[in-house]
Amino acid sequence: MDWIDRAGRRVKLRDLHILMAVAEAGSMSKASERLAVSHPVVSKTISDLEHTLGVRLFDRATQGVEPTAYGQALLQCGAAVFDAMRQGIKQIEFLDDPTSGELRIGCPDIITAGLLPAIIERFSRDYPKVRFHVVHANTAIMQFHELRNRNVELLFGRTPLPVADDDLAVETLFDEPFVAVAGPQSKWARRRSIELRDLLQEPWVLPPYDSAPGALILEVFRTAKLQPPVPSMATLSVQLTTNLIATGSYIGVLPRSVAHYTRRVGLKILPARLTNQRIAVGIITVKNRTLSPLASLFLDRARKVAAPLQQM
Repeated sequence: MDWIDRAGRRVKLRDLHILMAVAEAGSMSKASERLAVSHPVVSKTISDLEHTLGVRLFDRATQGVEPTAYGQALLQCGAAVFDAMRQGIKQIEFLDDPTSGELRIGCPDIITAGLLPAIIERFSRDYPKVRFHVVHANTAIMQFHELRNRNVELLFGRTPLPVADDDLAVETLFDEPFVAVAGPQSKWARRRSIELRDLLQEPWVLPPYDSAPGALILEVFRTAKLQPPVPSMATLSVQLTTNLIATGSYIGVLPRSVAHYTRRVGLKILPARLTNQRIAVGIITVKNRTLSPLASLFLDRARKVAAPLQQM
């Protein structure tokens, strides 16, 4: 029996679970409390692992423990093992009943305000028993930790291109422009021809110009060689933005998909021509990480919903 076989027989899933708990807690005593096992059991498990592998996995100090380079390597292995087990269990559940299960998705508010509900609505017609867990993640400012930490299977949102992170894969669903919007009662809602400069003196609700979305909208005005208006309401809240515009008292700028899918709350896309600046919307996943069957089905539905938007 060689070294790999010997280690494989002696390193159990329970050992990896305890190892990961110790690393997360930062001490063996705290890990024992979280795991509801005695401190000697935790300490002996780590010591036995170190003896089996012949390396020190943690540096001990009075403040707690810190994984060594060897410990980090085994922690990454443990994370991959448990992720593979989760995916395997999901696949078994899917094979047993392909119409149920849970899918965890990360996305920013701008997607939950418009496009995501449209995809989920269509998906749920075919798979009504699927449960969704949506986590906030702002892909525009490179918030990928929920994806890397396996809290979500995929991220959906505005995708900065190119993504410099070698461990991530991006699939662009469509590129979309910005549009000017007003409420149905606005005096501008019935106009068939509008210039962007005609709207400058109106009350605007816009994201702050020093934010990621605000900087894009600022560029729209600058490219049109117009002085950007001072917003009457500056906010990053998409819900507040759409609700204020719907009153008819404010003008706003939104990505076309948001304006298109929020018409039910009373938004009118104005015929004002904006610059042809576009922003990519897509799906971000971790390379070489197998998606669950539900995630693959969801991606297929997302592509079908997004296809017409590419032509707008």
